[in-house]
Amino acid sequence: MIVKIHQAIRFLVAAIQRTGQFSPVSKSVSSDRSLKALKTPFWLCYGPSLMVSSVVVTLLLIGLKQSGRLQFLELVNYDQMVRLLPDLSHDPRLLLVTVTEEDIKQQKQWPLSDQVLAQLLKSLQTHSPSVIGLDIYRDIPHEPGTQALYQQLQANNIVVVKQLPDGESQEIPPPPNTSPNQVGFSDVMIDPDNVVRRNLMYVQSPSGKVKEYSFALQISLKYLENQDKTLVVTPDALQIGQAKFNRLKADSGGYQLPPGEATGWQTLLKYRGPQVARQVTLQEVLEGQIDPNWVKDKIVLIGVTAPSNKDTFPTPYSATSTREFEMAGVTLHGQMVSQILDGVLQGDGQFWFWPQWLEWLWIWVWSFLAGILVWQYNRLWSLTIAVAIAILSLWGICFIALTQSVWIPFISPLLGLMLCSTGVLAYKVIYRTYHDLLTGLPNRRLFIRQLNQLNHRKALIKGNLVAVLLIDLDRFKTINDGLGHEAGDYLLYETSQRIKKRLNSSDNLSRVGGDEFAICLKSIVNAQDVTILAEQLQQDLIQPFFLQGEEIYTTISIGIAFSQTDQKFNANELLRYADIAMYRAKELGTARNEIFVSGMDTQAVQRWQLETDLRLGLKHQEFRLYYQPIISLKTKKIAGFEALVRWQSSKRGFVSPGDFIPVAEETGLIVPLGKWILEEACRQVSDWHEKFPHISPLIMSVNLSGRQFAQPDLVKQIQDVLDGAKIDGDRIKLEITESMMMNDVESAIELLKRLKGLGLRISIDDFGTGYSSLSYLHRFPIDTLKVDRSFVGRMEEGKDNEKYIQIVRTIVSLGHNLDLDVIAEGLETESQVKILEDLNCEYGQGYFFSKPLSREDAEDLLVKNPEW
Repeated sequence: MIVKIHQAIRFLVAAIQRTGQFSPVSKSVSSDRSLKALKTPFWLCYGPSLMVSSVVVTLLLIGLKQSGRLQFLELVNYDQMVRLLPDLSHDPRLLLVTVTEEDIKQQKQWPLSDQVLAQLLKSLQTHSPSVIGLDIYRDIPHEPGTQALYQQLQANNIVVVKQLPDGESQEIPPPPNTSPNQVGFSDVMIDPDNVVRRNLMYVQSPSGKVKEYSFALQISLKYLENQDKTLVVTPDALQIGQAKFNRLKADSGGYQLPPGEATGWQTLLKYRGPQVARQVTLQEVLEGQIDPNWVKDKIVLIGVTAPSNKDTFPTPYSATSTREFEMAGVTLHGQMVSQILDGVLQGDGQFWFWPQWLEWLWIWVWSFLAGILVWQYNRLWSLTIAVAIAILSLWGICFIALTQSVWIPFISPLLGLMLCSTGVLAYKVIYRTYHDLLTGLPNRRLFIRQLNQLNHRKALIKGNLVAVLLIDLDRFKTINDGLGHEAGDYLLYETSQRIKKRLNSSDNLSRVGGDEFAICLKSIVNAQDVTILAEQLQQDLIQPFFLQGEEIYTTISIGIAFSQTDQKFNANELLRYADIAMYRAKELGTARNEIFVSGMDTQAVQRWQLETDLRLGLKHQEFRLYYQPIISLKTKKIAGFEALVRWQSSKRGFVSPGDFIPVAEETGLIVPLGKWILEEACRQVSDWHEKFPHISPLIMSVNLSGRQFAQPDLVKQIQDVLDGAKIDGDRIKLEITESMMMNDVESAIELLKRLKGLGLRISIDDFGTGYSSLSYLHRFPIDTLKVDRSFVGRMEEGKDNEKYIQIVRTIVSLGHNLDLDVIAEGLETESQVKILEDLNCEYGQGYFFSKPLSREDAEDLLVKNPEW
């Protein structure tokens, strides 16, 4: 799917380029061009992906947000930020009179009698409160004392609570004969996750004739009635004096509420903290145990905090509370009263929210930023740090905004950042997999893929030709070495631009090697057209390039290969034929074109001849084993040998293992050759054991090829060889490479266990250079790690020698931690031996001790039994 998107984006970019609407790089060669201009194509590479990804992710998140799927996460994050806000001190204008569980026990009655409430109100009025808010429903009389209570409620400074009807509960009216301006409805709003974050301040009928004030708003207006602070209602806000309480909408902040949940004029609660004001109990007031100054000119709220009354609600603080998990309704009313008074009297800002278009832009900005970060940073650790900083910055902005009473969504831009960075990173990986980063052209992999797709193109006319041109820059290495890599990169980039300018939009141009470009021409009617194009390219590229005032001259050699559209061809073969023709052009003097003909395929012929001779060599027993000593670095004595095959061909003479081993692997001849090597090595170590019994048991190391490792009867083959040589399995150490085991790890482990069952020792050869198997290493039943010569040879020279020493140290330590011994190969100097001794490496082999020896020379060495 990602590949399809990738192709679509590339198609759009190519179309834009062709129309000239988006061309970040000039195709003309200018003498004042900076080498930094070579970075421009990266915007062309990643810019479309970045734009497409950020827009698509933004639209996806807008849809998710509007569907309400992100609301829960936004609310959780909002609660977390609320908890991090500093708690404010108790509001000195408020006093809470609470009815606790202990108060109910002492009164021995619930609901409390009207007489108790009348006595409570009378006691409070003696201390001259400014307003008393009774947050206890009294729609039904509770004798005795009902008339006394009604008489107390006639006081002008008292506000009582009622409940408005909704879909789940009926209306609870206020006490009879209560003035409308002394009644407020319960304003607690519960979110879908059962947490209180909103407050309903005001509702009115569509005609505006019926107006209802919340309990907290009515109390606040009563408190402010002598200060010329009037209430003004607008469609978007409530305004008291200069304070403006913005109306919360269904999609404000992180909300996406159903329409029925966003009725009336609502606002977000600005919590002072878990506690809002001083609290006293009912019994303390009745017994006169309070300071009159706590009541004088204050707002006194009376309500129930006893959990048994179930008038408590979860709040943003509930998630981390260990006690008093929920907040009482009277405390919530106190929070809202305090919020209103702070806004009106102290000018505290109230919550406001971005319009939807700005929220959408906010999401897109962070999505786009994610794409820029992925484009900018190439190393995983630096990208991870950059993304982490971006996330912290996003959260920090949202938190700072919340301290200023602005709720900015966090989850949607966070998801935008993560999704877009993932999308652009995926595109970047795919782009780098299929494109050359310097020129922005398709690489060899994509070129082969595009070439193979021509086999399935029905639009191609049968009988026409498909041509592949392979272009190589002559003398590029001289220019690159003489003028520097930046000049080389400049030359490659400008060459690609000149070639591109010459081609049609339907022609495929790719960079398939260091200084090699390939062109695929489709549906060619006349082969002469291709040679004409090649000549034109020669003329284009013979013109000088200008770099910082200097002229650079180069020429090109072009190889051409053809195939007919109605004949299914192999893309790799066709490119190889063009490569052969290109090298033929170079042999004939460079700066020329050559068309591939069958006689040029000399390499294939030579390889076939080598395979034929290899088969004859096996038949005529032309192979011999040589033995390189493995030395104990502790005793400096011979500990064993590695058996190495050599070929003295009757036709070719000595043939290097590097030439015939790959052919043997490819053709499968390595299987019989490997079996012979094992048989000969086992016979030899058995013979030496009898001749030199005074030498500690010698171990013979034998390399096992991937083909042999895949043989289904490998265990039986080796068992037969051991039985035939009459030796124990612990005399033989099989050397295998990491990559051989990684195709099917579980099967490989099982096979190794069976080999260990024969008593064999197992060694991983060239450790650290192949397919990484660290996650499985502890499961492999092995005995030895063999450090590759590429690490050992660089330990004592070059600027990076300390790095290679650390690599070898790591391998040795890893082996020791897994109870494995370690052999270092390729030792050539005494300094290397000394370093390995310091690293506690057990064994070594290499030309410092001895070159590979014939059987006779190895026996002479065993007779001497030297100590190095």
